[in-house]
Amino acid sequence: MARSGKRRTASGDVATNRQAAYRFNLLERFECGMALTGTEVKSLREGNAQLKDAYAVVRDDEVWLHGLYIAPYGPAARENHDPERARKLLLHRYEIERLIGRTRERGLTLVPTRIYFAGPRSRAKVELALARGKDLYDKREAIRKREMARDVQRELREARR
Repeated sequence: MARSGKRRTASGDVATNRQAAYRFNLLERFECGMALTGTEVKSLREGNAQLKDAYAVVRDDEVWLHGLYIAPYGPAARENHDPERARKLLLHRYEIERLIGRTRERGLTLVPTRIYFAGPRSRAKVELALARGKDLYDKREAIRKREMARDVQRELREARR
């Protein structure tokens, strides 16, 4: 039986990139702030964001997030933001230098895995993962393991009846 409606995210999360763990091997994670406008923050608080095709790039010693879709905020009308503009990520200088070194390695990319509000002043944050793309056989192996775990759970449930 298929579920209807929008999938729920974890508590505190605005949006998650569920495809990231399937498409990539996530090696290292970073917490980044985001430079946002007021209407973007209000739209995020309503949960209107999509991370599926988003990626980050290091350009001119700054980290930029591309492909993140934040829906326009309804009540703002004319003063709304561009939904798919590039957004600057806020990191410490040493973290940016480390990312520059790591992304120069062959096959490594920066993928956002989730957006959430954190801290006492509730700032919008992005969890950025340093990732390496999976090969097709790795994806098949992940599917095989998931199906085996599901079968084991089904058998255990039937055995308890």
